[in-house]
Amino acid sequence: MRVLIACEFSGIVRDAFRRRGHDAVSCDLLPTEAPGPHYCGDMFDIIDDGWDLMIAHDPCTYQCNSGVRWLYEIPGRWEQLKKSCEMTRRILDADIQKIARENPVPHKYAVQLIGKKYDQIIQPWMFGHGETKATCLWLKGLPKLMPTNIVSGREARIYKIPPGPDRWKNRSRTYLNIAEAMAEQWGVL
Repeated sequence: MRVLIACEFSGIVRDAFRRRGHDAVSCDLLPTEAPGPHYCGDMFDIIDDGWDLMIAHDPCTYQCNSGVRWLYEIPGRWEQLKKSCEMTRRILDADIQKIARENPVPHKYAVQLIGKKYDQIIQPWMFGHGETKATCLWLKGLPKLMPTNIVSGREARIYKIPPGPDRWKNRSRTYLNIAEAMAEQWGVL
């Protein structure tokens, strides 16, 4: 299966699919952190290249519920939100049979502009990581991701990451066991 992992610099999801024999490529404006097939550039340059599955992790800055207050406090934020939601619609409308778009819980304005609510919310603790980080999935042609290892000891570690230049990177990486579940469950369809 040809798999595009859009907006992924870490290579975590890409490599989970590659370990299962798929032709998986990550794509991001940043170079990859892990050696492997990676397109460093705009995902829309390659989105029409015949992919069977795309998993997209597009930026959440303007859409996430945790940042809704900034729409009213930072000039230009509404316009940035509109552009961000246009990008999300392009992802969901791509001519790819199977698409999963991953992002934090959105605020109501983002949902309205996207025109579609998420299909599922997953948590790291559902996949063997003792942490909380609500993650929404918008699904096209894919079933909901089934939990693989529900654990206790739930901590909001990602939320508590202190400010710093790499905070956004550390908060955006996909948990390994979630990536493995995606590859295991969606890589056989």
